[in-house]
Amino acid sequence: MLGEMTALSQRSPMDEVRRKYLKKLSKHTGRNVISYYSGFLQKGGDNIRHLLQMTDDDKNGLMTAINGLDPKKGLDLILHTPGGDIAALESIGHYLRSKFGTNIRAIVPMISMSCGTMLACCAKEIVMGKQSNLGPIDPQFNGFSTHAIIEEWDRARTEIFSNPQAVQVWQFTLQKLNPTIIGECEKAIRWANDIVKDWLMSGMFLGEQDSEQKASHVCDELNNHQTTYTHSRHIHLDKAQRIGLKVVELEADQVLQDLVLTIHHSYMHTFGSAPVAKIIENHNGNAMLWNIQS
Repeated sequence: MLGEMTALSQRSPMDEVRRKYLKKLSKHTGRNVISYYSGFLQKGGDNIRHLLQMTDDDKNGLMTAINGLDPKKGLDLILHTPGGDIAALESIGHYLRSKFGTNIRAIVPMISMSCGTMLACCAKEIVMGKQSNLGPIDPQFNGFSTHAIIEEWDRARTEIFSNPQAVQVWQFTLQKLNPTIIGECEKAIRWANDIVKDWLMSGMFLGEQDSEQKASHVCDELNNHQTTYTHSRHIHLDKAQRIGLKVVELEADQVLQDLVLTIHHSYMHTFGSAPVAKIIENHNGNAMLWNIQS
């Protein structure tokens, strides 16, 4: 594959190779293919963080990629993202459902964290390999876990109640943790749960008698700071299956595995050698790229 990139004399050889294998994947599955790829592993810096994460602008890329596709063929959505804005995530999932219904399959070649995990839960099933990871869906507030903020608030209240002198120790912390912030954190946690639970019940667990119980259990596992410990915790294929997500093993279809991993590595080469932060494109070559301004 890398040799093909070097050999091609087109103006954008990396683009040509990616799209070649996206088209091969679509031919193999008989389904529409859209890749949603962030270069967060290769790029960094606060000045481009907004380009790497999930935002409302991503819907423009998805509109470009969906244009001209036959929704009846369903959608294979290839995800590689650190996550991002929960409001944008909810809107993106709603848009994809409005176009393809629940006939969506999420494919995670490597990493789809946070809001990326939530978007994967919009699908009827998730394809993961032994190297693939999902992540917790606990919302963040100014870079901190909302669960951790609430835990700190509760700890302060408990210690001060049992020993009023402890207020001197907690005074600086309490200046930052006011009831309004705690209320917003609680709402964010419920919001994330509500989004994922609704998608699971109406998609992955649709028609099952215990769909609500299954969806609630998945949310409890993914949005539980007591067991995940950190927002960056990686959830592997076996754990994703154990908590109840319908996960198909990528290795079960050798052709699918080869195509998906070739596509993944072609994106890694693209981000590693070009000033691009994010790419959304389909198997027909319709694409939107977010370039990094020098």
